Amino acid sequence: MSEPKAPTPAPGDTYKGWLFKWTNYIKGYQRRWFVLSNGLLSYYRTQAEMGHTCRGTINLATANIAVEDSCNFVISNGGTQTYHLKASSEVERQRWITALELAKAKAFRMQAESDDSGDDSTPPAAGQGAGSRNSEVQSTLRTLGSKVEDLSTCNDLIAKHGSALQRSLSELEGVRLGGETSEKIRQVTERATLFRITSNAMINACRDFLALAQTHSKRWQKALQAEREQRVRLEETLEQLAKQHNHLERAFRGATVLPASQSNPAIDSKGPVSGKGDASDEDEENEFFDACEDVQEFITVPADPKYHRRSGSNVSGISSELGMDDGTTSLDEQSLASNPESPQSQELVPVRKRRTRIPDKPNYSLNLWSIMKNCIGKELSKIPMPVNFNEPLSMLQRLSEDLEYYELLDRAAKCQSSLEQMCYVAAFTVSSYSTTVHRTGKPFNPLLGETFELDRVQESGYRSLCEQVSHHPPAAAHHAISERGWTLRQEIALASKFRGKYLSIMPLGSIHCIFEKSTNHYTWKKVTTTVHNIIVGKLWIDQSGEIDVVNHKTGDRCHLKFAPYSYFSRDVARKVTGVVTDKDGKAHYVLSGTWDEKMEYSRVMQSSRGGENGADGRQKTVYQTLKAKELWRKTPLPEGAENMYYFSTLALTLNELEEGVAPTDSRRRPDQRLMEQGRWEEANAEKQRLEEKQRTVRREREREANRAASPSEEGKESADGAEEVEIASEPSETTYKTETLHGSHPPAYSMEGPYGAPVKSGHQDNYKSMWFEQLVDPVTGEPTHIYKGGYWEAKEQGNWDSCPDIF
Repeated sequence: MSEPKAPTPAPGDTYKGWLFKWTNYIKGYQRRWFVLSNGLLSYYRTQAEMGHTCRGTINLATANIAVEDSCNFVISNGGTQTYHLKASSEVERQRWITALELAKAKAFRMQAESDDSGDDSTPPAAGQGAGSRNSEVQSTLRTLGSKVEDLSTCNDLIAKHGSALQRSLSELEGVRLGGETSEKIRQVTERATLFRITSNAMINACRDFLALAQTHSKRWQKALQAEREQRVRLEETLEQLAKQHNHLERAFRGATVLPASQSNPAIDSKGPVSGKGDASDEDEENEFFDACEDVQEFITVPADPKYHRRSGSNVSGISSELGMDDGTTSLDEQSLASNPESPQSQELVPVRKRRTRIPDKPNYSLNLWSIMKNCIGKELSKIPMPVNFNEPLSMLQRLSEDLEYYELLDRAAKCQSSLEQMCYVAAFTVSSYSTTVHRTGKPFNPLLGETFELDRVQESGYRSLCEQVSHHPPAAAHHAISERGWTLRQEIALASKFRGKYLSIMPLGSIHCIFEKSTNHYTWKKVTTTVHNIIVGKLWIDQSGEIDVVNHKTGDRCHLKFAPYSYFSRDVARKVTGVVTDKDGKAHYVLSGTWDEKMEYSRVMQSSRGGENGADGRQKTVYQTLKAKELWRKTPLPEGAENMYYFSTLALTLNELEEGVAPTDSRRRPDQRLMEQGRWEEANAEKQRLEEKQRTVRREREREANRAASPSEEGKESADGAEEVEIASEPSETTYKTETLHGSHPPAYSMEGPYGAPVKSGHQDNYKSMWFEQLVDPVTGEPTHIYKGGYWEAKEQGNWDSCPDIF
């Protein structure tokens, strides 16, 4: 059976000659014709067989070449192929060794280049000319590179043989004239011959390299000149486009610029976007752009040029077309971008100087897996965790950090349009996650009855109170009220699961924001927080899910989507997109940004179906929008934050000791204070003491509740032992009462009448919170804890006698 034919050698890359090949012990070495070409060494019985029968071929790219003696050498690929070869002389053997080494180096490079470029695709038909030129240049560069590698190999061989020749000459100098003279002279002659052969190979490689470089020099010059001409043409085209763009800007500015009397040059540049009346600045304000697109839900494109030519009087007409309330002002380039009465425009002088640093975090090592391996599938609140995984703040303080960017609500309270107000509220919901991007530490679980107050009336116009109202499941109630016309309240219960590789935290409960002037009532829920790489790797946090911010008075809605991180996604990480719609579902604004950096809005001028098909097969909505304006931007972290648990400026002040706070305040918690001071071992011991004390108190309450339970009440209990919850069937008949900031009850709903009765406690120990009362929310219909008043009055009087001793 004949073997495959040897490849046809390319001119100049082939080496041929007779060698003796070992066959077997009977025939010994047999004379064969060997051909070295394209990194392959093939052999034939005679030269006549080259055209039809190849007796064997070995690939030098993976072969090993070894010299046995003056004439013998071995070539093996490490597998089944091994050639034992013998040359007629040492000089002939060295010629073959040199040729084989050069061919092996070249074959190895070509194989590596083939692996690297195996995924390269063919250029499109429209660019075949440029693609072919590029392919030709790449081929030439590979050839030149190959020649350079040949020169390098030859250089190594010359150095090797030159050293051998020098040694022979040195030995010859020390030889006396006699019988061994002729032998030494013969060795020197052979060394000199080998050096000459290698030098000739070097010279030939240099000659080939020079000839190839000269051949392609003119072609490269022409290609370079063509690239230069193309660059000049592109620059001219860009210049023309810039002129056309400038012309459009001027046309639009002439149509929509406000009168000088309406401009406000006094607006502080510290606001998110400047709105100065300078004409050059208005160029930037009225520029149109391609808004960031959400690949899964909708597409935004620049607005139609017809909107550029609208006159100033037509701008108000657009407001009515967009469905604004009568007599209100639309959210145009001046409205959201700047607010002369914004808190960001006014320097507030704090009454007291807050701290800007806490002790650096100690560098303690701890084996996480040894603690977590027995906790898979359990709720996080039921896992005994050392403080090594915590940060020196409680969950109540973390909840208060939602007010980090309270000025967004201050600005929203001044808005005339509910849709404009919705944009600010949506930005506020996103801003509450910005502090979590680097915060991988777990906050302390609050003790039952623990509170935290954040009194910033003199500095920022608001005061906030949180209380832990339930321990299993953990739930905290929060109430904040501002002198600038808004109230924020929420009850958040955490459902968390440890899944082995990651930790999922699902906040349950609604957040309410009520504006006093417009009586607009907004609600939304939080998204899921995921902590990745719990066991191996660097911890990192992601937020994912969807939020619907609803205005229950007007029916306006903002749908926000937090895109989960994906390694294969082309979008920016931590992306958030949203659309603000009215009660009829008509889109007015598109929101885009990231939850760890900033949020922007774009006004929708027109929307239509007809974009790309989404994952569900439906066509995406295409929104024509104006240029994006900045709503919110994250404040940079303080210097050295990486050594202070990545706390923000506000977070650094939350655990600062203050006089007059309740004895149940988180600032007074001893284990948390010890951890902040770096005394972690003492903090762990104190944490265990507090938890055991809380369990003892809870067991005592349960015993008292069982003793006080009457038979009639026991009969009302459900099958599983939990008490039934009475839900108001007609919350519309509930009477709402609101009072002022300094009154006995801040703006919160007090529920009266037959449908506003308090909800019975679901806790087995009948625990009742100190400052909050569980009622049925009249808007959502959910049982929730609402502030019932009395805390700030007790603080003014310094009377905390009713507070339990939890620490």
